[in-house]
Amino acid sequence: MAGGYARRVGERLRAIRKQKGLSLQEVEASSQQEFKASVLGAYERGERAISVPRLQRLARFYNVPVDQLLPRDVEIDLTEGGGGAQVVDGDTSARRSWQDSGEKITIDLTRFEGVEDDEAKVLHRYLNTIQVQRQDFNGRMLTIRRDDLKAIAAATGTDTEHLIRRLDDLHLRRPN
Repeated sequence: MAGGYARRVGERLRAIRKQKGLSLQEVEASSQQEFKASVLGAYERGERAISVPRLQRLARFYNVPVDQLLPRDVEIDLTEGGGGAQVVDGDTSARRSWQDSGEKITIDLTRFEGVEDDEAKVLHRYLNTIQVQRQDFNGRMLTIRRDDLKAIAAATGTDTEHLIRRLDDLHLRRPN
């Protein structure tokens, strides 16, 4: 039970690190050797269990919510004679169809730093929610549907075309 769960935690750790575009050595160097490449590699392979405080520090380092470093869809059987934790593959078909449907707009997430526009702040919060739902933490680009942009426009009291113009004015939208 523990080995399988540690392996799944490791898979999540590796996935987030790779989304961030970092090698094990780059994590070690960027963290001032708080996270040694050999130890982080052992976590990622499931050979070593990571403590909760260390997991929290790693989440802060990666700038992701700590729960995103944990595996999805783990069912625990607590019945007498139960097998313990059972790992069930998550259904990503909803996420795929969401990404593949409708007109899309790509937002350059790196451009939000230093932007003090109220509409942009609302958009940034909304995009952070989408990132968590998709478990997509590359931190550079995020593609959203036009329908999502309509929802954001409604939340900011404007229409979609005005919001798109504002995104362009703030250089937040990446041309398709």
